[in-house]
Amino acid sequence: MDDAGIRIEGLRKRYGQGDTAVEALKDVNMTVAPGEVVGLIGPSGSGKSTLLKCLGAVIEPTAGRMVLGGRTIYDNGWTLPDLRALRRDSIGFVFQAPYLIPFLDVTDNVALLPMLAGRPNAEARARARELLTALDVAHRAGARPSELSGGEQQRVSIARALANRPPVILADEPTAPLDSERALAVVRILNQMAVQHHTAIIVVTHDEKIIPTFRRLYHIRDGRTHEERGLGLAP
Repeated sequence: MDDAGIRIEGLRKRYGQGDTAVEALKDVNMTVAPGEVVGLIGPSGSGKSTLLKCLGAVIEPTAGRMVLGGRTIYDNGWTLPDLRALRRDSIGFVFQAPYLIPFLDVTDNVALLPMLAGRPNAEARARARELLTALDVAHRAGARPSELSGGEQQRVSIARALANRPPVILADEPTAPLDSERALAVVRILNQMAVQHHTAIIVVTHDEKIIPTFRRLYHIRDGRTHEERGLGLAP
């Protein structure tokens, strides 16, 4: 795999000091290629949320190395001066709840990030319309989030995550509130978008409906990752 996707080497995260210290991540190693969707599972307290927060540059690891989109962002310390710009421009986030802005219509919810990155409004809205069309929600472009179904809201949140063309998307329980049909539809969309946009995607999930769909899956147990292959084909 080239380093244009995600590469994590020997990542560690310790909370606290001395006798009260907790090793949330002890030795995490992962790779996700551009165009690939990989699942991440594990019991509560295993380190999934901590790992996602480290990858998203929300909290600082204790040691190790992280490469996202061809850039080393952490090597026993942050290597970039502006983590907010990193999160805005290089990492897309999809959550269990869509977190759409209720007073903006669908188009502006998707266009907001490119606007914040300095792109002209017309260009940002054109990008939003392109993604909404690809995700089959263009007919809802002028609607408010409250007017959308749960599945439509999650599609809009995926469009928003792709708006700045990030090389990496981190999805945290994106199918949890959805029924089986809509959950599998979201997985199909993530796989299509990964290939189309050459994006590396990690999906943290407890959702047994979608776990068999991943070609590769990482278990995290006691702060360490273990890889499985050949579980099935993405739908």
